[in-house]
This record gives sequence, structure tokens and C-alpha cells, in this order.
Amino acid sequence: MQNEISKETRKLLLIVMIAGCFFSTLNQTLLNVALSDLMVIFDVKPTTIQWLATGFMLVNGVLVPITAYLMKRFSTRQLFISSMVFLLVGSIVAACAMNFGVLLAGRMIQAVGAGIIIPLMMTVIVFLYSVDERGKVMGKVGFAIIFAPAIAPTVAGFIVEYMSWRWLFIGLIPFVAIIILVAYKYLLNVAEATKVKMDGLSVIYSTVGFGFLLFGFSSAGSRGWGDWLIVTIIVLGLLVTMLFCQRQMSSSDPLLNLSVFRYKMFSMTTIVNIAITILMYADLILLPMYLQDGRGFTAFEAGLLLLPGAIINAMLSPVTGKLFDKYGAKPLFIVGMSFIALSMWAVIDLSSSTSYAYILVRTIILRIGLAFITMPLNTAALNALPRELVSHGSAINNTTRQLAGAIGTAVIVTIYSMQLTKISIETSEGYVAAVNTTYLFMFVVALLAFIVVWFVPRNKKEANKKLSN
Repeated sequence: MQNEISKETRKLLLIVMIAGCFFSTLNQTLLNVALSDLMVIFDVKPTTIQWLATGFMLVNGVLVPITAYLMKRFSTRQLFISSMVFLLVGSIVAACAMNFGVLLAGRMIQAVGAGIIIPLMMTVIVFLYSVDERGKVMGKVGFAIIFAPAIAPTVAGFIVEYMSWRWLFIGLIPFVAIIILVAYKYLLNVAEATKVKMDGLSVIYSTVGFGFLLFGFSSAGSRGWGDWLIVTIIVLGLLVTMLFCQRQMSSSDPLLNLSVFRYKMFSMTTIVNIAITILMYADLILLPMYLQDGRGFTAFEAGLLLLPGAIINAMLSPVTGKLFDKYGAKPLFIVGMSFIALSMWAVIDLSSSTSYAYILVRTIILRIGLAFITMPLNTAALNALPRELVSHGSAINNTTRQLAGAIGTAVIVTIYSMQLTKISIETSEGYVAAVNTTYLFMFVVALLAFIVVWFVPRNKKEANKKLSN
């Protein structure tokens, strides 16, 4: 495949897909700092407004497990343009929303497009580029996957403070429309559609199982872990997910091929990926809480603090991609986790007088660490798999990330809320103390991940080794 498509065509294909991925990923966290304002505008409670985030994650999480099937059934061009059309239609519906129900519907439509694009792009890269080139290419892709959610709070904070909330959606429309037009004219198929049979029961199992788990963990932070509905939904989600896994392992043509976990590198990077996702999602929630509730900063000021780190991250991502091709995964993982663990340790003793500059430098350190580990993790995982399992590995990677994000967010919010209740002081000092305790937990997670990376395979031969023969 690499030899059949010219270098210029591959470059154009990559630019179009990165642009689509950038706006899909940006949209995923764009509403986070606007939720408080939208709650007032639409006169809804916190448990209702959170569905703008939870619902998006649910649709994503339910759709991602079937992307391996979709990539067989539909061509690259069909899938990419369809995902962008869903994002465009969802943005238009949300921008025109006159009530919360319509806004939520638009958000759900957006999520359909976002759920397809990332696993599709990962698979396309593996098909287009050789093993020795993928690190550099994935580094460029890291610009979209890491940079977009990092600048989203800054962009959203500015829009909420100086413009109408509708511009959170209106601003996406022209960019997505241009991407659709360019893709329609220039995008080539990496893989053609084939007629494959869908396992309906597996789709039902994955939808119910992953959907219940995501809903249960996403709602646990607000409703509490002792809530009977939450406990019931999580238990049912686990049981149905077990049925799904059992069916995949016994099927000759599984919807999601779990044999990818037989490869040592894929299994190890999945564990690290879970920890990194928890830390990244948690920091994006905790830091604004500290700055806004504990220090009285505006949403825009809180978002602005993330911008320097995001820019440095974007600049470093292509560099770390080249380093990956030259030195392999393990050295980058160790460097990355060292920076991440240091950044978590730096915020376990915050106070109401900690300087803005200190938090800024600490956030830059975190973003440097993420640049060294996030995309190399995905590249190392997919490089270890044979080509026929790449689409399944990509889908599993993204499903795991969605679940880790939901579980991590729920755990972090619970720890923060419990600590705040224990202190019984809803003052700036109380909020700061609750944040410190939560960051201590995150530091422990970072240390555990740092230990795991030392067991990651060193070379290609060991990376491609199966856990069982």
C-alpha cells in the first residue's frame, strides 16, 4: 500500500484527516468551561447539564467498539466524510437550539462523527506508512489529539466571556464544511468496502455493556457510589461486557478481536494508556476547580493558563515522533512518565497564595511529559500488531480510553467531593485542601504507571512477542 500511493497524495490525505481529527477532538472538551453558564441559560440542574459531556462520551464509547466492523464495511472516503457530516449537522442543530433537549440532540449527533474519526485515522496511518515512519507521522497527529483539548478551555473561556455561547458551535461550522469539500475532492480510499456480516448480538452486547459502564461511572461522581441505580447499572454493565468478551473470543469473525492482548507490547501500553488518560482527564477537571473555586479566577483566565503548555506540547509532538523512530518506545515512556509524576508531585501542597507562574510552569512540565508518551503509546501498540488486527487494536485503544476517562473522572470527582464534605468548609481554603488530597491520589497513579513502563519491551522482537503461544 505504501508504494501504490505517491508521497504527495499521502501528505494531502494526512493533512485532511488531521484537520478533521483536530476539530472533532476540540469539540469534545469545548463545552467544559461553559456548563455553568448553560445551566443558567436553560434553567437546568447540574445533574441535567452534565449530560452535554456524559452524553457525548456515551455515544463515543458505544460507537467506537464497532469501528473495526465499519472500517471493513465502508471505504475510507465514505467513513471520513460521513463522520464530518455528522459533526457539521450536530453543530448546526446545537447552534440553533432554543431549549436544552435540542442542544443535547445536537451534541449527540456531533459525538457520532467524533467516535469514528480517531480510530479511522490511526488505521489509515498504519496502512499508509512503514513501521520506521509511523513515529514521525503519529507525532504530527499528536498535534490534533493533544493540542486540541488543551486549547479548548482557553477558546471556550474567551467565547463564554466575550461572545454568545452559540459561537462554540457556529465557529466550527465553516471549518468542518471546508474539510468536507476538500475530502470530497481529494480524499482517496486506503481500503475499499467489503461485504461483511455484522454480528447483531455482539453489537447489542457492546452497546449495552459499554453504554452502562460509561453511564454508571460518569454519573457516580454526582450521584454517589452508594446510589442503588449507579451500582445496578455498573454491575449490569460489567456482566454484559463479560458476555461480549466471551462471544468475541469464541467467534471466528469477532466484532472486536481481543486476541490483540496476546501481544506483550499492546497489553503493556494499554495499562499505561489507562493511567495516562485518568491523569489527563482528572487534571483538566481539577485545575479549573482550584483556579476558579479556590482562587477566584475567571473561566478565561483558567483556560489561558493551559495555553503555553499546549503550544509547547504541539511543538514537541513531531520531535518525539522522530525520537520514537530512532530510539524506540521505552526511553520515551520513561522520560514522559518522569515529567508527569513530577508535575503531579508539584501540586500536592497548593495553597491560596501559590503563584500563577508556579502553576503555569507545572502545567508546562505536565504537557512536556504527555508529548513524550501519548502518541508514542499508540504507535508502539499498533506497531506490535499484524496488519489484519490494526483496526481492532485501534478500536480497543479508543474504547479503553473512553472507559478510563469516565472512570477516572468519576473517581476524581468522588475523592474531591468526599474531602470537601469531610472538611465541611466551602471556602477557598476548603476547595484548595480538597484539590491537594485529590492530586495526592493522582501522584500515586503516576508512580504506579512509572513502574509499569520499566517492564515495556525494549526492542521490536520482544514487542512482537505474544504473551501465550
